[in-house]
Amino acid sequence: MNYAIIAAGEGSRLAREGFTLPKPMVSLHGEMLIDRLIKVFVAGGAENIFIIINEESAELEKHLRGLDPSLPVRITKKSTPSSLHSFYELLKDSGNIDAICLTTTDTVFKDEEFSAYIKAFERNQDIDGLMAVTTFIDDESPLFVEVDGGMNITAFADKNVNHTTYISGGIYCLRGKALSVVTEAVEQGTNRMRNFQRQLLTSGIKLKAHPFSKIVDVDHVVDIATAEQFLSETKEAVVTTQH
Repeated sequence: MNYAIIAAGEGSRLAREGFTLPKPMVSLHGEMLIDRLIKVFVAGGAENIFIIINEESAELEKHLRGLDPSLPVRITKKSTPSSLHSFYELLKDSGNIDAICLTTTDTVFKDEEFSAYIKAFERNQDIDGLMAVTTFIDDESPLFVEVDGGMNITAFADKNVNHTTYISGGIYCLRGKALSVVTEAVEQGTNRMRNFQRQLLTSGIKLKAHPFSKIVDVDHVVDIATAEQFLSETKEAVVTTQH
């Protein structure tokens, strides 16, 4: 399985609140966000981990290039105007891959739920994409995901006019037909991930939703404590189950 991480954002909201390092270097319980994702992906049998960083992230680049060289990390260094453009640049540098799991650098989730998500994608060869969704809403502008009874995605909406249960979790598993729409979308002038997701549907791409109990995004300093608490609760639940 190929994985990709968008780590090219400026982290402007964190910077305004006093965090001076690039967002991927935020630490949760002493582990950087970027390192946690790499660890999870390696545990999932990653063939390649493609990471895009911006041209101003000298500290992040130094950190990544100092990692164990045996890790399957491939770095693209380019500043982009949006996450969709970052995805586009990653795909250009990744060669002819037939499937990939993409996430932004600040998604925090339960490891076991992510593992189940990847297995579900690998089992469902008849779909073009499997999108992570959650009922946990802690976002300034969530993207609502409308589904039918079979968890097939029917629409993406900026407002919850249809009283849908789910929002996008910022994790996307996509195959060839869906990946080809990335290039089409960018070259047609689409400039936001949410509009790209809408374009997937209008292009006839078959997408399913896969629910996570919670996915925490780290956009503000206060989110760091929220994410650490979430991970602590997860570890406590695992220990309780084992006993």
